[in-house]
Amino acid sequence: MAGTVVKGWLPPGPLVLGGALVAAGVLMITQLLVFSTASFTIGGGEVAQAGAPSVSALAQREIRPLYLRLYEEAARRYGLDWAILAGIGRVECDHGRDSDPSCTKEGAVNSAGAGGPMQFLSSTWTKYGVDGDGDGRIDRWDPADAIYSAANYLRASGAPGDYSGAIFAYNHASWYVIEVESWAAKYRGSPTPAALRISPGNGEAGGGEGADRRLEGESPTPVRFIAGEQAVLASGDGHLALVPAGVPATVQAMVVAGNELQELPYGPGGHPDPRGAYEEDCSSTVNYVLYRSGVRPIAEIVRDNPLAQSYPTWGLPGPGRWVTIYATAQGTDHVFIVIAGLRLDTSHNGTDVGPNRNEDGPRWRILDRIPTWAHWSVRHPPGL
Repeated sequence: MAGTVVKGWLPPGPLVLGGALVAAGVLMITQLLVFSTASFTIGGGEVAQAGAPSVSALAQREIRPLYLRLYEEAARRYGLDWAILAGIGRVECDHGRDSDPSCTKEGAVNSAGAGGPMQFLSSTWTKYGVDGDGDGRIDRWDPADAIYSAANYLRASGAPGDYSGAIFAYNHASWYVIEVESWAAKYRGSPTPAALRISPGNGEAGGGEGADRRLEGESPTPVRFIAGEQAVLASGDGHLALVPAGVPATVQAMVVAGNELQELPYGPGGHPDPRGAYEEDCSSTVNYVLYRSGVRPIAEIVRDNPLAQSYPTWGLPGPGRWVTIYATAQGTDHVFIVIAGLRLDTSHNGTDVGPNRNEDGPRWRILDRIPTWAHWSVRHPPGL
């Protein structure tokens, strides 16, 4: 609440493989860090912008379009982080959805005297209220005026140099600062990490060690290589697969992509766009890996929104040399992918004996056989 104290309660870009871009990823770990979107092409095609901020899948789903636009426009006007404004909007009035009349009903205020979607006090509004939509009125119950005024207030209170101090000025409570910054972290997209680069000729089967050290540090997860064509889990870390040096660069990118998903919970949040999702289900996990490695364009994934039942007929029949997709549409729809010998799967009850056997979400699974609870369609990406 602006001026008072009240009690209150992540699209990624491409990997470069010998001059070809392969999708760069998003990862939201426990703190839900999200990366921005960037497109790619294989073999020297168009490359879209990388490194720009983006809006997480959660923000796109949760924030009403009008409010999202106003947060972004007001932030540009005052040189602020739009996600901080969105965090305040979430805590105060849930982006105008809160049932409290003070949030949306003209003239209504709460017990502290605050009103409007950004919960301004009359005294604070008099000082910082602005006409956000240029209609000649300055109305704290008007979303445009309220959001632009919140940006004005934050700027006057020390943002962007000191966001925590500015948020504290907005509502003098430490819990409030924590809540706002937590929501902002969930809503914002971080800059896309640099595309992973593999030198031409490296990463091919039989091509020597095949490990380009430039890969290291270019993913939010560690990139560690192991000789041969078999991915294995790092000792003591079931969430980190060692990248086999003797496989094609595309397969190396898939292993990296699998590592980037390891902390996410299970859920449908990765549809239709798996980038920036705060959760992934079985099909969005496969979608992300295929996008991340450049096998499927993100435009195709967003357009078609492949589900588990889409994969029994995708790709080429039979197992691949390095990558195999198992899918079923009989009974329970499900899909998982085996990459360089490691299974990336959201299903684990009775089908995993490894360190992640009690964890939900996309994880590396250890089992000496393919789960037998379904009749699987066995396919593979062309060339892999």
